[in-house]
Amino acid sequence: MSTSQVTRVDVVVIGAGQAGLSSAHSLARAGLPPGSGFVVLDGATRPGGAWGERWPTLTMRTVHGIHQLPGMPVPAVDESEAAAVAVPRYFADYEREFDLPVRRPVMVRSVRPGPAGRLLVDSDDGGYAARALINATGTWRRPFWPRYPGQELFGGRQLHTADYRGPEEFAGQRVVVVGGGSSAVQLLLEIDEVASTVWVTRNPPDIRRGPFDQDRGREAVASVDREVRAGRPPGSVVRATGLVLPPDALAAWEAGRLARRPMFQRLTPTGVAWPDGHHEDVDVVLWCTGFRPALDHLAPLRLRTRHGGIVMDGTRVVADPRVHLVGYGPSASTVGANRAGRDAVRDIRRLLAAPAADGAGDDLPRAG
Repeated sequence: MSTSQVTRVDVVVIGAGQAGLSSAHSLARAGLPPGSGFVVLDGATRPGGAWGERWPTLTMRTVHGIHQLPGMPVPAVDESEAAAVAVPRYFADYEREFDLPVRRPVMVRSVRPGPAGRLLVDSDDGGYAARALINATGTWRRPFWPRYPGQELFGGRQLHTADYRGPEEFAGQRVVVVGGGSSAVQLLLEIDEVASTVWVTRNPPDIRRGPFDQDRGREAVASVDREVRAGRPPGSVVRATGLVLPPDALAAWEAGRLARRPMFQRLTPTGVAWPDGHHEDVDVVLWCTGFRPALDHLAPLRLRTRHGGIVMDGTRVVADPRVHLVGYGPSASTVGANRAGRDAVRDIRRLLAAPAADGAGDDLPRAG
């Protein structure tokens, strides 16, 4: 990437989901001009972030809930409408309402140190030289597939939550659902209506009854915050919050429909096997095993510790204060993303108020 291909901006935001749009709104409110002051690069073909890729049977009634973006309430919607339709429509309206400079589809290949204290962002849309970066890429594009002996020998189908399109394709089949999170439970209950199912988890489910109130939320956020401040990878949401089930799932649990088995030891050509010798013939293994932060494009910045995580102070990366991770660790929720976007922009305003390193790079073109 030569300097002739690089456009100078103050801030690049990567990702236009909840975290990216809330950050972009805060940048605009802080007085940075859209386009020349900041740009938002989004890898999706349309608004909505990961919401646009959720399975069609996830409706506005069954979704755990969405939080409004700053400055624009979520409109009333039909509870039977698919979340993959309703939420992207809201996000698209939001982008238009605030005239946010979202460029898509733009994949960011890498971010690396550049001249004059800037960060060089290499993307499908060319290069950008930014004084600060807000990374809001979430996790959806990096599903986690655990490794178990015999996986390559299994003759049936294996898929991940990210591949799930609805229960109909499993009709009449035998399906193992792996995972102890809310998505695993929801998909299990859907598939169980048309197929024979087995639910397996590594640990017994930690079912939490009662409302998920502010105290429990603060406790969960504090737990994850301690992990990232120590440079460890953020743990799963369920580990921090316990498994909070909606009323219909809780009723299924109490009725015995959610009988869980311990994790199998290995896969075989026809199914799965446990340490005690029990074997179950199955057609499908559905891995509801979560996601990991999509941060590979930041590898040239060498932000990770030996523990595999990134040391954070709020949204700011301690190893490189120009970089903010919004929607990572304790801010990986719709509510947390809004607050984190505001916090990141507050810190970035201080950074931008400081003189540039040496003025080098001022001959680069500005984004329009």
